[in-house]
Amino acid sequence: MPDETAHDTPDRPTKVAIVVFEDVQALDVAGPMDVFAEANKFLADEQRYEVTLVGMQSGELRCANGLRIHVDAGYLEYDGQPDLILVAGGPDLPVFRPEPGILQWMREKAEGSRRFGSVCNGAFPLGHAGLLNGKEVTAHWNDVDRLIAQFPRARVRPDKIFVRDGCLFTSAGVAAGIDLCLALVAEDWGHELALRIAKKLIVYIRRDGGQSQYSPYLAVGPKEETIVAKVLRHVTDHIGEQLSIEQLADAVAVSRRTFSRIFAKSANMTPSAFVEQVRIDYSRKLLEETDLPLKTVAFRCGFHNSNQMRFIYSRRLDTTPREYRERFRREGSGEPRDAAAVLSIGAGPQDIRIAPSLRDAATSSRAS
Repeated sequence: MPDETAHDTPDRPTKVAIVVFEDVQALDVAGPMDVFAEANKFLADEQRYEVTLVGMQSGELRCANGLRIHVDAGYLEYDGQPDLILVAGGPDLPVFRPEPGILQWMREKAEGSRRFGSVCNGAFPLGHAGLLNGKEVTAHWNDVDRLIAQFPRARVRPDKIFVRDGCLFTSAGVAAGIDLCLALVAEDWGHELALRIAKKLIVYIRRDGGQSQYSPYLAVGPKEETIVAKVLRHVTDHIGEQLSIEQLADAVAVSRRTFSRIFAKSANMTPSAFVEQVRIDYSRKLLEETDLPLKTVAFRCGFHNSNQMRFIYSRRLDTTPREYRERFRREGSGEPRDAAAVLSIGAGPQDIRIAPSLRDAATSSRAS
């Protein structure tokens, strides 16, 4: 049963328009559609979500993975005003500019909608339509630098899973599109219905919009010679130490001034921010996989104390180390590993969960 106090939802179906382009990411479409389809099983006919796929024209459309889907309507054929507009992502969108006609359509329909937004890099068409100007937004971590460069008037939050700014919702992509749509259903009909849907789809309602995007593992090869890769190896080898800029500069055999300039250009962040991120990622691993006390985790990862670690987690991840560990214990399916084993494995950079921007910088940047 929907929560009657959840939201002043109109007593009529909610019209959802999912905008798709050629080579769309299939999961960016299927994920939201599954959420709304499951919601409809609990809603009366007049409360249902009516989802329409809208494209340049109706008919068959190829997804990036080769799947063929049917587009219900071309944008010129779409009849009525959607309550919610979602632009699905695709691998080509960061370098693709949609035709002026559909951009104008998006502007007009967004103005009349209750909510509009994007999944993954569907934020790029929104940006081309001028709908990101002055707004706080997010996108898939692999695309945020390009998003910042193309749309400097947008306030990009690169580490967020999804962000709401007024009527605009943006999400980090793929599974985050499911998180976003679960949040929309919860806003419309209450947390209980969203939880039922999450259980049916076998996903967790675990990631609020403020939580940082989780990082993939970084495998920096032993022969990687970029300045960021060298610094990463040095930081992970000395993770428990207090590392100064002078020490990092010495590790790559350049002067302090040259190091700061080259590193910031290569990594798109300061050396101190980089070191802090590596400490966070290493501490995440220990929190997830060991029962080490928080003060020990803080010591092992080079934080001054557990209070500093808690402050940085609150600032960077919108949670605390204790809450982070408890969340993974609730959602995990196994016992924590032996602390000594984790610490011995963690001596190398290949076993540290690292932030996306660090991964790109370490594997692709070249010192000048």
